[in-house]
Amino acid sequence: MITLRPADLAREHGISTQAVRNYERDGCIPPAERTRSGYRVYSEVHAAALRAFLALIPAYGHSTAGRIMNALHDDALDDALMTIDRGHSQLLRDRDTLGAVRRAVDHLTAESDAAPDLAVDPGTRTIGELAHQLRVTQATLRNWESAGILVPARDPVTRYRVYRASDIRDAELAHLLRRGGYPLDHISTVVQQIRTAGGTEALAAALADWQRKLTAQGLAMLNAATQLSHYLSITP
Repeated sequence: MITLRPADLAREHGISTQAVRNYERDGCIPPAERTRSGYRVYSEVHAAALRAFLALIPAYGHSTAGRIMNALHDDALDDALMTIDRGHSQLLRDRDTLGAVRRAVDHLTAESDAAPDLAVDPGTRTIGELAHQLRVTQATLRNWESAGILVPARDPVTRYRVYRASDIRDAELAHLLRRGGYPLDHISTVVQQIRTAGGTEALAAALADWQRKLTAQGLAMLNAATQLSHYLSITP
C-alpha cells in the first residue's frame, strides 16, 4: 500500500498541511493511521477522499460538501445522496428562474420597442388605473404588494398608492408570470432580480453572468460525481 504524508496531500492541491489536518478533524477525510511516534500516515484512499471533498465544494458549497463526506464516513450513503439530490434540485430551480426572467425581459423589451413613447415616459398610475390597464382587480395588486412584488409610493397628502414607471414594469412582469402559472413567491424572486439590477438593460448582463455561474456549477457537479464515484469504488 502506498503511504502518503500530510505534505503529499497538501502539495497536490496547493493547500497547507494544517488544512489537511483540519479536514481530517472535521470528518471530510477518514482518520489517518499513526506511526509509533504519532505521525500521520495517509493512503490513496485518503487522497481520493480529499479530491472528492475539494471537488464537491464548487459544486455544492463548503458546508454541504462537508455534510456529504461526513455522511459517507458515517455509513449513511442514502443521506449523502439525498444531500446531492437537493443540490441538483436547487440548480434546476435556479435554471427555471433564469429562464422565466429571460422570457419576461424579452416580453417587456418587445413591448417597449412597440411603444417607445410609453417606454420613455409612462407617467404614474393610481391603483385603479393600473388595475384597469392590466385587467386585474385592485385586490390582486394589493396581494402582489403583500408578496413584495410591488412597492408603490404613497401620495404625501392623500396616502393613496402611486405607481411609478418601475412599479408599472414590475406589475406587467408579475402579470405575465402569473399568466404563465408561476406562484407569487417565484414571481417575487424574479422581480427582485430585475429591481436589484436596475432595469431590464442592466439585467441582461446580470443574466449572462448568472448563466455562466450555473453552467460552471453544473460542470463542477459532474467533476464532483466523478471524484466521488472513484472514492467510493476504493473505500473499504
